[in-house]
Formats: sequence, C-alpha cells, structure tokens
Amino acid sequence: YPHDGMIVIDCQKTFKSLFNDLDRAVRKHRMGVVGRASTSMGAARNGVEIPGNGVYGIYRNDFAVRMLRASVPAGIEAPLRIYITQKPDVTSRLTYRRPTAVFKPYGSADLDVMAGELDVTFAKIAADAVAN
Repeated sequence: YPHDGMIVIDCQKTFKSLFNDLDRAVRKHRMGVVGRASTSMGAARNGVEIPGNGVYGIYRNDFAVRMLRASVPAGIEAPLRIYITQKPDVTSRLTYRRPTAVFKPYGSADLDVMAGELDVTFAKIAADAVAN
C-alpha cells in the first residue's frame, strides 16, 4: 500500500460533509452511485463511535457494457470504488485507484481506452468532492 495508481487527496472537510459532497459530485459527472456503505455510520447506530469511513461504488451502465465487451473477467472490478476516511484532526481523505490501474491487468486495448475516459471522470469527481 499504496497500490499502483492510487490517488490520495486530503481535504479540510469533515467526513460527513465529504460523504454528502461526494454523492453530489458523482451525480454532477453523470455517473451512478451503485452502492455506498459506512461502517462508522452503522456503528454509531449501535452506540459505537469509530472514525468516519465510507466506500462508494460508482459506475454507469454504458461503461459496464463496454467493459464486458472488452473483457468478461474484468467485470469483477465493477463498480469502481472511492473510499473516504476521517483523519485524526477531523478533516477527511478521499482515496481511489485510477481506473487505468484497475483495468490494466486485463490486457485489452478497448478496456484501456474506456479506463482512460474513466480516469478523467474520476479525477473530476474527486476534485469536486473535496473542493470547499
């Protein structure tokens, strides 16, 4: 760790603010939130306090179709993830792997093109989510 192609962005937002802003950024860039989970929010409902953490699964159907046409085994990688965490000073961190790094092992030129497009989109999502 960090894995090849991992992007780590620290920001001044609280975890909860980043959690909500990431949702808006994903929608702004016309991607879909396939799922999201937060152990810290679940723990809080049970009276347990741990530092904020959450993972978003992000994708879109047209990319899924292209991905599977290029490589059926690559389907294990969808949805792509963005992980957000609370730092000890109560600011936040956003982490994701560039789609080009995620899909590189599959050795498909078509998949590489699609992943390059997703690199641009994920960079925009991340920038918008952490912006103040």
